[in-house]
Amino acid sequence: MFYPKLRARKKSRQTVERFPGYVRKLRGPEGACWDMENLSGEEYPLLETRRPRGLVGMLTNPGGLLEKDAPCWVSGGTLYVNGLATSVTGLAAGEKQLVSMGAYVLIFPDKVYYNTADPTDTGSMEASYRALGTVSYTPCDVDGNPYTIGSTGVAEPADPANGMIWVDTSEGGTVYREWSQVEFMWVSIETVYTKISFPSRGQLPQLFRQYDGVTISGSQLDDINGEKILYAVGGDENTDDYAVVVGLLSAAQSDEQQDLKIQRKLPKMDYVCECQNRLWGCFYGSDGGKTLNEIYASALGDFRNFRQYLGLSTDSWTASVGSDGPWTGAVNYLGSPCFFKENRIHRVTVSAQGAHRLEETVCRGVQKGSAKSLCVVGETLLYKSPVEVCAWQGGFPRGVSQALGDGVYDRASAGAFGEKYYLSMRDAAGAWHLFVYDLAKGLWHREDSLQALGFARCGESLYCVDAASGRLWDLRGAAGSRESGIEWMAESGILDYRLPEHKYLGRCSFTLWLDRGAELAAWIEYDSSGDWIECGRIESAGRGTRTLPIRPRRCDHLRVRLTGRGAVKLFSVTRTLEVGSDA
Repeated sequence: MFYPKLRARKKSRQTVERFPGYVRKLRGPEGACWDMENLSGEEYPLLETRRPRGLVGMLTNPGGLLEKDAPCWVSGGTLYVNGLATSVTGLAAGEKQLVSMGAYVLIFPDKVYYNTADPTDTGSMEASYRALGTVSYTPCDVDGNPYTIGSTGVAEPADPANGMIWVDTSEGGTVYREWSQVEFMWVSIETVYTKISFPSRGQLPQLFRQYDGVTISGSQLDDINGEKILYAVGGDENTDDYAVVVGLLSAAQSDEQQDLKIQRKLPKMDYVCECQNRLWGCFYGSDGGKTLNEIYASALGDFRNFRQYLGLSTDSWTASVGSDGPWTGAVNYLGSPCFFKENRIHRVTVSAQGAHRLEETVCRGVQKGSAKSLCVVGETLLYKSPVEVCAWQGGFPRGVSQALGDGVYDRASAGAFGEKYYLSMRDAAGAWHLFVYDLAKGLWHREDSLQALGFARCGESLYCVDAASGRLWDLRGAAGSRESGIEWMAESGILDYRLPEHKYLGRCSFTLWLDRGAELAAWIEYDSSGDWIECGRIESAGRGTRTLPIRPRRCDHLRVRLTGRGAVKLFSVTRTLEVGSDA
């Protein structure tokens, strides 16, 4: 008698050796993770735990972070440079915009500056002076030398001497004329200046400088009030202070001026950036009863002056914008200041002759509240738009965050190191995520729930302030005390093996490298039950490569999760498929 022969079930193997990172899709590409924690793609195609971070310090009420030769930050209302407190104290609470311009650190909205090369050079970008006591007005030249007036009236003076000044009132106005013995005629003085003298001694030169653009108000002489340029400023503890401005007087005079004010003010600016040795800003809203939608540029090399108009290429600059809606961000990109709205990019082409040109592109702009997501990686500008993360190289932006799925995120903040874009943002449920996008590989990875206030790249370090805890981290681990025992997690999408031949997963093997003391556990969720069942565990006594085999039960579909602690590298995943019955 012959017994029937049993045929072995057909088997096939599938090995995954490339892990394309975070892909928020239930049926993503082979090797992708639906969710992850503290994983990195630095050694792609491997999947590994991220670098240990370095804890640099703890900040109190952190306000901002800036990259220079050394990191600068605001903590407890004080500016710190490379961990040392500066003389800049008493800053208002809240987030700051810190801008680097040469050796200076500019702090907004406080409008305070600090020179990292000369710590004594610090103060307010704005200035205000109120006259107390008698104020004198004297006609003078541009250097402040008073004119000696020989005659005032309609008729020409008889027998004038060379350089004599005649105040001509014959044409119903006041015209200053100077007798030229060489030309033997009266020559009109095109611009007449007024020297304003104050009883204070040494105060004015501490507040203002030559060619400051200021606003003068409260003078009893109408020709003195208004927007003015200070052509000369002087005075010290032994002499009265003075300022020289354009102004036409018929004679010298003095008044008791208790309300005369000289002010140098910065315009209101929502966002600021430095570009080509100018400070640029934008503002949308109401200011002084006027509705404004403007872009501003300071005078060349002078962040204090936004109202300096001398007819030179170095002058300040202002442009009104026609597109509606508030500004959402500003950045210096490829040598041009770029200003963003949610549906616009306004780019300024800077001219050496001062004829700056404003260009507009209707496209996806920066999401409101995500101005800090603007970051240049390599030569590409990345930012968070209202719907996705965009990459822009001067034309039209393209989306690069399809791997993040359909989730809605806001309040994004970003930093860059090499080809990596570190992006911290909040989802619709209020949870925070730190994602890393590798621009060269096109891969996303999720690290953890860090809520970044700001980033700063200095040398081999990428500093980041955790807004929730106040911790100052070096995300690259080059500075500070390095963390250890990093807990991590990788979760697959749905693995569906109900194929036409009724294949099912008979065995799954993970090939990993584990550091000494590292731990790993494997979990399976069957048929979207929500219950995760542990099916394997490894505890490493020493460095080396391990294989973790698991045998799932038959099901319609499943998901796999790996969790662990310590440094791990995942080399491959091998799945053995077997043919089952129709049942």
